[in-house]
Order: sequence, then structure tokens, then C-alpha cells
Amino acid sequence: MKNEPVCCKIEHHAILFAFLAKHAIEICGEAGREAILSGMTVYGNERGRRMAGNALARGDKLTTMTSQAYGEWAPDYDGQMEFGQLRTEPTLQTYISRCAWCDAWKKHGLTEYGKLYCVNVDNAVYQGFHPDFVCTPTAAALTWGGERCEFDWGHPLTPTEVKELADKKKELGTSCMRDFNFHTAHLKNTLSRTLIETLGADGEKAVELALKDFSDTFGREYLDALAGIYP
Repeated sequence: MKNEPVCCKIEHHAILFAFLAKHAIEICGEAGREAILSGMTVYGNERGRRMAGNALARGDKLTTMTSQAYGEWAPDYDGQMEFGQLRTEPTLQTYISRCAWCDAWKKHGLTEYGKLYCVNVDNAVYQGFHPDFVCTPTAAALTWGGERCEFDWGHPLTPTEVKELADKKKELGTSCMRDFNFHTAHLKNTLSRTLIETLGADGEKAVELALKDFSDTFGREYLDALAGIYP
């Protein structure tokens, strides 16, 4: 029998980030922390620009509604995430009350490092989608001790747009989504590049140790599965 293809899930994506943050900070202290945060802004912007490209290629304008429609990932299974809308006017506000990334960091004892993922990623994606947009957290994130993550997207969804959003999501289905081999490879590429450009030899060492930890935790085949995917 042939071996089944290796497929990363949210857990792998989350833990790779946490290992990169852990070793960057252990080696470089505050400079490592700032490098990770900078890398996450770059990563989020890249995701947002890719989403915008998908929207424009299909003739859609870049609006708050389409930013919600062109998401690139879905939970690994039903019930893994719990999220929704708090209101749609005068500005769209959303929440996350259960997060698979948080669950993964807690499982592996890496929340202290994983929580840095949450600092700016949502805003970075949104600003990558449209540079004039700003996503503002309105509550402490789950990983920072909050009861749930809450976000204000700065623009309303009118009743017409609410219907358009549902219709657009149905139309798109999974056509613009990427699996977590892609997302994990993207994270690896962008954060590794940022750490090395920012921290030099110390950044290279942090990446090397993080990838070793990732391989030791999940198996070398999961690391090998990321090769050649991104960019």
C-alpha cells in the first residue's frame, strides 16, 4: 500500500509559529520578539493581498464584505472553531469564542509564544486586502486571558451586503481556500526569511532549532511535505 499523503492541519501551523517565536526570543530576547511581530505583519499582508487578488480576478470590489467572503482557510472539522457576528451596523463586529490555534498552543505548553500570533495578524490580513482598512480588537484575545476574541472591522455590512456575503460564500465554496500544507509552508517561508534578514546568524539558528522541534514533534514527513509549496 502507498503511504497516505501527509497533510498539515491547524495544529501544525500553530506549533510551527510557536517554535519560531520561542527560539527567536530565547536567542535574541526583545529583538527576537519584535522580529516575530514584524514577520507576522508581513505574513498577514501577503495573505490579504492574495485574497484581494482573488476578489479582483472575479470582478469583485475590495470591500469589507468581500474581505469576509474571500477567506483562505476553513476549520479542520465541524466544531473546531466557534465564531460569529456580534453586529453588522454601524460597524461589523465579530467574535471567536473557541480557537483551534489556542487549543494547539495550550496542548503543547506553548501559549506564551503562540499568543504573539494574535497581536496583529487579523489587522495585517485586512490591511493587505485594502491598505485603508483597519481591524481593531475590542477585547483581550483568548490567548491573552480574554473570554473571547472580538474585532471591529470599521465599516458596516448593510442588510443587502449581509445577503450578498452569504451568496458570495456559497458561490465561492472552497475555490479560493488553501490547505494547511500551503498555509504552513507560507508561514515557514515568510517568518524564516524575516528572522534571518532581521537577526542574521541568530535568526538562522532560531529557524534551524524551530524546524528541528517541529520535526521531532510531528515527524520529519510533515516538514518534508512543506518543501517546494511556497512561493
